Parts: sequence; C-alpha cells; structure tokens
Amino acid sequence: MSEITDMDVSTSNAANMSGGGNPKTARRLRSLVWNDFTKERRPDGNCIAICNHCKKQLTASSRAGTTHLKNHLITCTSTKVRVKRKKLVVRRLGKDFGNDNVEGPNFDQEKCRHDLAQMVVYHGYPFTIVRHAGFRTFVKNLQPQFKLMTDDMIRADCMKIYEDGRVKLRELLEKLPCRVSLTVEMWRSRDDAPEDYMCLACHYVDDDWKLKRKILNFLHVGGLTSVEEISKIIVEKLHDWNIYRKLFSIVLDNCSDSLVVAELPNYVRPKGFLPLRGDLFIVQGAASFLNIIAQHFMMFANDIISRVRDSVQYVRSSLDTLNGFQKHVERVGAPEKELVLDDSHDLSLTYLMLETACEFQGAFTCFAEEDDGCMKLSPDDWTVVRAVTDCLYVFYQAIAKFSGARIPTANLYFNEICDIHLQLVNWGTSSVPEVAAIASQTLETFEQYWSTTRLVMIIASILDPRYKMKSIEYFFKQIYGDTCETTEKIESIRKCLGDLYNEYVAHSNNLSGTQKFLCYSEYSHSSDSATGNIEWRSGAESKSSSTFSDARRGLDHYLLETSSSQAHKSDLDLYLDEAVDRVNSIDDNFNILAWWKFYAAKYPVLSAMARDILAIPTSNSWLDCRSRLLDENLSSMDPVTVQGLKCGQDWLKDEFEGHLEPTAQVHGVITVPVTANLDGVVDKCTIHTTGDEFFLLSH
Repeated sequence: MSEITDMDVSTSNAANMSGGGNPKTARRLRSLVWNDFTKERRPDGNCIAICNHCKKQLTASSRAGTTHLKNHLITCTSTKVRVKRKKLVVRRLGKDFGNDNVEGPNFDQEKCRHDLAQMVVYHGYPFTIVRHAGFRTFVKNLQPQFKLMTDDMIRADCMKIYEDGRVKLRELLEKLPCRVSLTVEMWRSRDDAPEDYMCLACHYVDDDWKLKRKILNFLHVGGLTSVEEISKIIVEKLHDWNIYRKLFSIVLDNCSDSLVVAELPNYVRPKGFLPLRGDLFIVQGAASFLNIIAQHFMMFANDIISRVRDSVQYVRSSLDTLNGFQKHVERVGAPEKELVLDDSHDLSLTYLMLETACEFQGAFTCFAEEDDGCMKLSPDDWTVVRAVTDCLYVFYQAIAKFSGARIPTANLYFNEICDIHLQLVNWGTSSVPEVAAIASQTLETFEQYWSTTRLVMIIASILDPRYKMKSIEYFFKQIYGDTCETTEKIESIRKCLGDLYNEYVAHSNNLSGTQKFLCYSEYSHSSDSATGNIEWRSGAESKSSSTFSDARRGLDHYLLETSSSQAHKSDLDLYLDEAVDRVNSIDDNFNILAWWKFYAAKYPVLSAMARDILAIPTSNSWLDCRSRLLDENLSSMDPVTVQGLKCGQDWLKDEFEGHLEPTAQVHGVITVPVTANLDGVVDKCTIHTTGDEFFLLSH
C-alpha cells in the first residue's frame, strides 16, 4: 500500500485521539489507515489503536509504525472492511493502468469459468483439480465470489472449447487458398498396450507466410484391424474438414503406420487432384529417413557394437566389478565420467556408449586381462569401434540438426542428406575392411529409400533462392560423376519441376482467368478490350472517333502484333535464370518463408507452388515410438474426451504462446538483394531471422 502512505487524512481524523491527549500538541496522523482506527492514550502514557470495525486493540506507539495496522485490515473479519478492501484493490488497479478514475473490472463468473477450462485443457490438468484442497484455497483467497464447478461441469466446459475451436479451424481451412500436407502418428494409451490412437495433423503456410501445424483428429483405432478400415476413416475425416481436394502429400515418420499410408493413395489418386498424379504424395520425413539408415548401419555393425555393450554391461553389473574397473581408470588416467549403456533402438545412446567406451580403452584392456568375465577387445577391434563411432557421429549430428530446426521448412535437408550419401560412398573405400563392408550394405538401403522420397526435397531445394539448381547440379556430379546419366537425371528433375509449375499455372488461370496484356487495361473492364473496343471512364463519354482514341487503339494493335512473336518468360524461367541470392551466410537462420512473402508479387504462380512445397513437414522429428504414450490422466478417459483435450490443447497454442514457431536467439539479420531496379539503383532488404519485419537500407 505504498501508494497511499504519504497521503494526508482529514483534519478530523488527524485529531482522532482521546484519553488525555492534547489536540494542540498531538502528532499529526498522516496514514490513511487511521480512517479505520481510533488512537487512544492510556493512563500509563502508552498509545493503542482500536479497530473501528472489530474493536480489536493494537499497539500505536510511535516506534511501531502502521504496517501491523494495515495487515490487520487485510484479515479483519468485518464485512465493512472487506468492501473497503475491495475498493482499495480497485483503486490500485486503476493507478497501475494509469487511470485514477477506473472503477476496475467487474467480476464475471462465466468468463472466469471459461478461463479455468482453458487452463485445464492447455496444461493437461485433471478435471479433479477443482476438488484439490490447495487449488480451492487459492481460488477462494483470490476471488471469494467465484463458484467452483464439479468435475462434470469442467469436462463440459473443456469439450465446448473443443467444439468452438473445431468450428473456427474448419472455417479457416475452408478459406485457405493453399494446399495442406498430412502427418499420421500412432499413439498408445498404456505402456503395455498396442498402438490404439491415431493423430491426424495438417501442415500449411498461412496468409502471413507462417508455418502452421494443426491437429485435426485424435482417433481411437484400437478396434480396427485392417488398413483399409483405417484408410477409409482418414479419407472420411478429410471430407469432414473439407480439405480432401486440398491434399498435397502425407509424410511418414518412424511411428507412422506404413501400411496405412501405402493404402491411402488407392483412395485419393484416382480422383485426379493430387499434384503430379500423386508422385509427391508419400514423403519420408528427413529425420526418420536418416534414423532408418542409421539403424541399418548399426544392424550391420551389430557384432562390434554388441561386444562393446557386453563389456560395459559387465562392468556395471555389480559394485565389485565397478570398483575393480575404477582402479584401472585411475591407473591409466582415463577421464572421470560414467559409462553409458545404450538401448539398441536409440541411435544417440549407442553413439554415446561407443564414444565413452573409446575414452576408456586403456582401462577396458587392463581390466579384461585381470577379469576373465569382461569381453576382451584387441587393438584392431578398438580401431573398428572408433571408425564405427565416427560414422555414427555423422548420423547423430544430422538427426539432431533436423529435429532442432527453428522453422522446419522442406528446403533445409537436401544438402545434408546428399552429404551423408557422399560419406557412405567414401566409407565404402575405408581402410578398415569392416567399415567398408558395413558402408556398402548401408548404401544399398540408403538408395532404396532415397529414390522414393528425394523428389520433394529436391524441388524444395530448388525453391531456395540461395541454391536454385546449383546444389542439385553439384551433388549429382559428385555422387554420380560427370556423365550422361547425371545430365539425364538433372533434366528429368527439370521436367518434373516444369510439369508441376504448369499445373499451378493452369490452376491459377482457372481461378483468375487469362490475363491479357493491354496498355490501357486499367481504364476498362470490358471484354471488348482485346479487340480494341475501349470504353473510357474518365467522367464524360469518350468519342470513339476521336483522334486520341484512334491513336491508342492503333498502339494497342501494334503492341499485340509485335509482342506475339516475343517469348514471355514464366515465373519459373525468370527465377531460374537469375543468379542465386548470396546472403551474408548460408545457414539455417535464413527465413525462406519471409523471402517468398517479399517476392510473391514478382513470382505470383511460383510463390503459390513454393508455399505448398515448403509446408511439407519433411523435417518430422525423429521420435522413439515408445515415447508417444498418453499420460495417466488421459489414459483413464473415454476416446471422445481424449480427442477433445488433445485437439483443444493444440488449438490453444497460438492464443497462449502467440506463435507456433519456437522462440530463438536472433544473431543479426539477413540481407537479401531485391532485383527490382529503381532509377538504376538496387535496393537491399534486410530480413530479420524471425521473418516478421523488413527494412529498406539507404541507397
């Protein structure tokens, strides 16, 4: 209450003393707290303060101050004091908001009830939170007027949030001018249960060129056994959301049901609305793709990895073996850190186990000579272990990078995967025979998976203005050599790119009609303009026989005749013919969505294509299927409620967090040259790495 302690009370209150005090010599009472207390002096000379409401007596000596009096007013049981305390809080709220005349917000039971339901949905609290003693006490002290609801009432409020959010999201998706891509994730309700829930999510770039992900359905599929049934349900839900004809692709990750995804094209491809006849429909996520390759690598290297695992497991099997190993650690001067025991399905743990074991090579060697139970590894074995560890590090770093992308657009991954492709080729000629054999086997698996998923990533890379066709040309020559076959592969990609672009051109023409080139088109909306019958709209009716109109009509005919023989470049040709944009640094801070937003007017058709391609979630994070497990609270609920809470939680993210993209530290800005030349001077535009703002630099 620091805002009011320096305010003077009225003169009548200043003299509010009795019991022998002399009003002329009494000390002036400045605190407003004396409006609620009467100060009296006892015969022994000590002063007391008597509460005007509950008549409680407290010390009022000059050294005691008034803090204890204010604290008493907070806890005073008098109804009058509660009303005054409420008014005081309102006054302080008005001061905090810079308005002394504010009466303060009125208590709204329904608004507070809605906010409570949002809190339960967003944070995943149980409905029984309204029965928790601590929560009830907190609410009572915060707002005594608030009437807490029952569990069933909270559930009903949460489901209303879901229903309202579903209506809003459906309207948004219906108005969306672009296509959407899907991900299908399988979840389990219990640790020991099969996958009995399916999460269907759509991905798109909104009108502000922000990458979005929205959960559409969280369906219980435990009773469905055939992939046909599940596929039909997915198609049915796409119809429910009215996005069936907006579908672009579906992305596999390591937890997707591959049989279901493989069955879906049979239901959607015959309809004829998929781009490139459905050739881009099924896409393998980059992180899960690399995880598959890494798992195959570890499978082929299982012999040496298992021997290291057995050694680590033996050392950690008992306190005696651990103490015996520790003696050798100290003797050879190995680092003081714990041994890591891996999970055969977890790449990161396997890599960390091998990396740590290499640091303890000397200790393992000495310990194995002393203890026959420990697996003995020869120096040649340790050479293989180190070589395998170096290979796994490449996968480990790439997957971590893919999973941690700030704005995971589809253009980020082609170069990295091509680099791993080259690494596998190089490992095939390794001086360590075991690694060469492992790499050759893994390369076959890589090419098998890569051939079915690379087209989307290639097109996305071409739509990156920093690379365009250059990265494809470079990596293909590195991987396949400078041969006729390489040239044919590149030309095949150009043809696919051109075919896809032409589909977007056709779609654009169907929407807006064919645009005609007329020098005076801005003056007329008449269909006769193309034939020269111009309708002037400049205030007075124009005379078709005027000399000026005849001249303009003649100019129009001349332009049509001369321009008809000239080749007009498409968006795609113009984009590819221009030089790549050399930004300050080629890194993942480049916001490609901000770039395309800025150049959408220059490349209207190509930008629409980029919007759909870049939204494909090729970066789908690698995730252990076992971690997709409903928590204990959701596992105890019926499937309808589970769907309502999971979807509602996802839809509230924008409202609670502001943006779907994660917040990141921004290191500088990115400078992108603008190709439009104004008065012979090329401007430059700096794009913040968040992509939210543009600033024109001085010429």
